[in-house]
Amino acid sequence: MARASRAAPRGGAARASAHHGGGGKPASLWRWLGLALLLVLADQFTKLLVVGSFELGQGQAVTRFFNLVRVHNSGAAFSLLAQASGWQRWFFTAVGLLAVGLILWLLRAHAGQRLFSFALSCILGGAIGNLIDRMVYGYVVDFLDFHWSGLSLLFTGGHFPAFNLADSAITLGAACLILDELLRVRRSR
Repeated sequence: MARASRAAPRGGAARASAHHGGGGKPASLWRWLGLALLLVLADQFTKLLVVGSFELGQGQAVTRFFNLVRVHNSGAAFSLLAQASGWQRWFFTAVGLLAVGLILWLLRAHAGQRLFSFALSCILGGAIGNLIDRMVYGYVVDFLDFHWSGLSLLFTGGHFPAFNLADSAITLGAACLILDELLRVRRSR
């Protein structure tokens, strides 16, 4: 996915605006890193609330289709490899660190591209939030439990796998990346 053709224009105007917060890379980069930091803080704060309020497996019904529940996920999305012998903690930590490095590089290179950078910032914030959990606890704390009887064919008891704010940020970022690519292809026609 080539992004260079959409980079900020080179020249004096781009350099001048960078130093005055007018859309150049340094000012834009800090905006995207700030967004990622806000997502990490919100994610970690909500997880601390859940860990402080619920025992493992304990939950509280909020609506007919939504519960707060404390779940520990030592695997990846949908508890992939959760039953492995423990090596997955370090594997997913390494993958997370590599992802963070790649995203930081991409953000630095394309900070002027709003939708692309917003998407990367969401994924970065979510990745760091879950990475903190893996490094501190050895698992990710999940707590958002949506359920509906119509999901029973796909998920046990109709409960979608529990997730957290970091997962939500990653999902939003992935959706925005797809949208950004669709818009880029459409503009190129």
